[in-house]
Amino acid sequence: MRKVTIAELKSMAEQARQSIWDAAGSYDRVPKIYLHWSAGHYGQFFSDYHVNIDADGSIYVSTDDLSEVKNHTWKRNTGAIGVALACGVGSGSQSLGNEPPTAAQIEAMAQVVCALADGLWLTISKECVLTHGEAANNEDGETGYHNPYAWWNDSYGDGDTRGDLEYLGTDESPSYNPDATDGSRGGDIIRGKANWYRQQEDNK
Repeated sequence: MRKVTIAELKSMAEQARQSIWDAAGSYDRVPKIYLHWSAGHYGQFFSDYHVNIDADGSIYVSTDDLSEVKNHTWKRNTGAIGVALACGVGSGSQSLGNEPPTAAQIEAMAQVVCALADGLWLTISKECVLTHGEAANNEDGETGYHNPYAWWNDSYGDGDTRGDLEYLGTDESPSYNPDATDGSRGGDIIRGKANWYRQQEDNK
């Protein structure tokens, strides 16, 4: 793992942009940024994700080439970047466990999303930026790769479901509610923050 700055991460995304767009285009889709928690401990990083974010908000990459295909989001890995918060051991729909997402991690993830989206020329919308739970539920409208396997929509009936970052345990996103339409779902919060960071750049 290599520690990087937001500026370095944006530069890496710019360098990988064409390769990522070409790879995504081979599946007739746009590039995606998928947001995860690792379900591990603070300080514990995994090479399945291109970007790992520690409890203090520090950012680490597992590769020097963001177009490298990694195994982070089932049947959606080509032309995509996986970003994970190093947290969430023991987390589930009822509790985020003893190592929940920290405020520093959430803010860093929003900045990472902004940097990657800027580098890849992507909108910061659910079409391009999804939590693993949202992707598992096909909430970008891409239904040709798998049936839903979200915590709240286990179409396979095997219990092998995902709900990463569906809620954050913060005042803005206090509890599990996948039916929420008030912007309190974890993905809505992170995309909103990322768009705020993008707006600050535009105002410079």
